[in-house]
Amino acid sequence: MNIGEASAASGVSTKMIRYYEQIGLIRAAARTESGYRVYSPSDVETLRFIRRARDLGFSVEEMGTLLALWQDKGRESADVKRVALQHVAEIEKRIHELEGMARTLRHLAGHCHGDDRPDCPILDDLAAVTETKKVAARRPALRGRP
Repeated sequence: MNIGEASAASGVSTKMIRYYEQIGLIRAAARTESGYRVYSPSDVETLRFIRRARDLGFSVEEMGTLLALWQDKGRESADVKRVALQHVAEIEKRIHELEGMARTLRHLAGHCHGDDRPDCPILDDLAAVTETKKVAARRPALRGRP
């Protein structure tokens, strides 16, 4: 099947299929005499695997690791579990960070009058953080001076 058919069958866009081939995540497709890519059912199965891994948020590097494990019939499931649990830990860390951001924004929005006045604690907070970073960046240069 051609790249469009492989894309439709796998749920991976043609652009991403080309990209995955370019970076070596998938093997280069066979070519017709006229240079068109040709994909086998096995190639489509691999693309579906990648699509599912991507849907679960795995990075390209992690997808490469998982693909290698999937294709290695002598693998140990402990290796697969380790990759999955590392990914879960990263997801949980991001969730914690996002919850913190949501709490901060909810707090700031709760203190914003939301009226026609120009005062805005949300913008004041953003500016204060920026100013704090500027001051902190200058401090090391002042150390050691009498």
